[in-house]
Amino acid sequence: MIKRTLLILAAILLAYLVFWPVPIDPIAWKAPTSTGYVGAFQANQRLKSLSFIDLKDETGPEDVALGADGNIYVSAHSGKILKVDLATKTVSKFADPKGRVLGLEVSANGTLYGADAYRGLLKISSTGSVEILTDKSSDGQPITYANDLDITQDGKIYFSDASQKFSAKAVGGTLPASLLDLVDHGGNGRVLVYDPKTKETKEILKGLNFANGIALAKDESYLLIAETGTYSILKHWLKGKKQGQTETLLSNLPGFPDNINDNPDGTFWVGLVSPRSTPLDMLSSYPSLRKVMMRLPELIRPKPQRYGFAVRFSGEGEVLETLQDPDGAYAMVTGGLDVGGDVIVTSLTEGRLGILKK
Repeated sequence: MIKRTLLILAAILLAYLVFWPVPIDPIAWKAPTSTGYVGAFQANQRLKSLSFIDLKDETGPEDVALGADGNIYVSAHSGKILKVDLATKTVSKFADPKGRVLGLEVSANGTLYGADAYRGLLKISSTGSVEILTDKSSDGQPITYANDLDITQDGKIYFSDASQKFSAKAVGGTLPASLLDLVDHGGNGRVLVYDPKTKETKEILKGLNFANGIALAKDESYLLIAETGTYSILKHWLKGKKQGQTETLLSNLPGFPDNINDNPDGTFWVGLVSPRSTPLDMLSSYPSLRKVMMRLPELIRPKPQRYGFAVRFSGEGEVLETLQDPDGAYAMVTGGLDVGGDVIVTSLTEGRLGILKK
């Protein structure tokens, strides 16, 4: 009797692991073999030299932007936008868009804009009032996961819609939606451009595996895009002989790339929010097994690891330096911003804003 009961339970468990509905419909692909922390990515301890600004009751300083007033503006996990005085380390609430702002950018005229994963592309006034500029593309497709942005001198806003399949708001947050999209690997992401003169929102690139960080070249000849799901930085040409073409600038990164910010010298910072997942890479060619993985209890599914990592690189794809903390004391690094030579380091989860002094 006991043996029969165990066989029945085993059959039920097997049926669950094979047939229970899951929200993903994975696509087979071949993940590149990770070379780890070698060469330009050799491990170091530079992030251990960070000083910090305590965000008090806020966490997850996802992105920062330098305001025309000299303060920096921070998008927090709560969805609020914080104002930080770097001189006094004073933190105050600046705006509450009632969504989940991820990317922040300041335009040439000093206006603050945000990519809100729940609400779309936002314009934030100097008094903190919020206006939704667009929440769908001109073909009527909703923007379900606005992620990062950059702005041209004449005001056009390029921004990423990380996943059209997994809405950050619908699945209960940006992290759950990102994990679903990464396991799905269905090319659900895209890049859009909003023109403030025509009010049109056009799709310029699609089929991306979690379209994330966005940054323009100084001369606006190309746009960089972090394609998190392929561990890559893409270069999409906006001008010149290659206009409209997309090439891979950096590939086989040792972690998942997040935000990209441009520096005054024409280089860029990108955060690697977590090291590569060996189980996820091993299952890349086996979509059925990725479905089985999603049926496992959340406790034993692969999870992001704590490891601090940011990379500075050139527009030609040369890795110039890395900031690392293998112990993950300041982890889930989303990016860096050069402010007067210091690097402001951001994180998906921390309750502090990191500053690496020059």
